[in-house]
Amino acid sequence: MHELPQTLLTGLALGATYGLIAIGYTMVYGIIQLINFAHGEIVMIGGFGALTIWLWLPSNTSLTLAIPLMLIGAVIASVAVATAAERFAYRPLRGAPRLAPLITAIGLSLALQQIVWSFYPNAKKARPFPQISGDSFQLAGNLHLQRNDIFVLVAAPICMAALGLFIANSRTGRAMQATAQDPDTAKLMGINTDRIIVLAFAIGGGFAGVAGVAYGLRIGQVEVLMGFILGLKAFTAAVLGGIGNIYGAMLGGVVLGIAEALAITYVQDIPGMQQLGGGGWANVWAFALLIAVLLLRPQGLLGERVADRA
Repeated sequence: MHELPQTLLTGLALGATYGLIAIGYTMVYGIIQLINFAHGEIVMIGGFGALTIWLWLPSNTSLTLAIPLMLIGAVIASVAVATAAERFAYRPLRGAPRLAPLITAIGLSLALQQIVWSFYPNAKKARPFPQISGDSFQLAGNLHLQRNDIFVLVAAPICMAALGLFIANSRTGRAMQATAQDPDTAKLMGINTDRIIVLAFAIGGGFAGVAGVAYGLRIGQVEVLMGFILGLKAFTAAVLGGIGNIYGAMLGGVVLGIAEALAITYVQDIPGMQQLGGGGWANVWAFALLIAVLLLRPQGLLGERVADRA
């Protein structure tokens, strides 16, 4: 049990990454009830956008100076792809049966993978991502905080709180709430619902860009196929917390990350379950948690905000 605090801290950093991505899912779903399964690839685009900025910078550039520039590059790339996807892939299908946007999202994810691969021919192999050098910080006893985890542990709550305040207090945020509740009535009240929908995709893309940088810093690499599993786990987190709920998405991500870290650390110590532990089973336990939530509490931990229109 002496490993428990360190495991919880590791799970918290992992879950914060999932939460950032899950907020992108929940923003789009909250407005137009669309599960954008290409969102994981937008995270991947953000990671490669940040890597591109790093490769363009002079070789002697300090990582402390480079990270803000990489973050800007990642957000710009992710937002551009997300808004382009809304305009050219999803908007023409807005009145189509729900299966059509779903199939389009899957096709879009494959297309984005191939586009990145064309710019990075060896991108199907992991590309090294810069990491913050130096020893970890000792918080207490055997509890250590890795330097590369600091970014996501700071960025995730700041991004979530800023978005929550924006939606609750700004005029545009109230317009987003009105569009989520009844887009036809919102349009009659003078709200430009197309602009609101684009904004939802842009915000989700921005969070995806931040998550792409956070993932690269934590893992030390990026690859074309990384968005697939990240997207599925973030979708799991969004459902776990209550899809359509911003704070629920982050809570779901944290719960999923901690559950995954606990399973990797402790399941293999249970008699008769030695073969079900370790990092290779992390994805299995994540999706087992999703199945359990869907069976026991399908509305999620904090409740689905838009269940009446789903």
